[in-house]
Amino acid sequence: MPMDITSLDLTKEFPRSPRDISIAGYVVAARCVDKCRAVLAETNGEYHSSCPLDEVWLNFAGIKYSAFKKFIATGADDEAVSKWITKKAKQKSHGAVVKWNNKMRDTQISSMPMKLQKFLEDYIPANLPENKPPYVWFDIYDIEEKRI
Repeated sequence: MPMDITSLDLTKEFPRSPRDISIAGYVVAARCVDKCRAVLAETNGEYHSSCPLDEVWLNFAGIKYSAFKKFIATGADDEAVSKWITKKAKQKSHGAVVKWNNKMRDTQISSMPMKLQKFLEDYIPANLPENKPPYVWFDIYDIEEKRI
């Protein structure tokens, strides 16, 4: 049964870019929130919550997906989610978060685990235009979702 929360309909629109830092200053977090809300509202379409990208952020922040999903299910808005994440995350300095954000923004496919490299080897030519090669991991999402 759909939750009574404000959610994007990911069958009609895209979640936020993984580059977005509007939730607690972390890359990936806003996208993770959008997908979790959509899963709870049953408007996620082909998107999954707690996917490998989400897990990378959740692991860095030290937040369990089950706790994150439970909080999102309360219907909290972005400001409340940001405050909750800031309170629950491993204590990270602003510099540590910025450094991690930049590492994520710069992650090249060739430096990813082999399992993901193999997956992306087939995924990229099947889903991205030939004239828009991804240079870093986040490009894949932003090209596919027509942000770049």
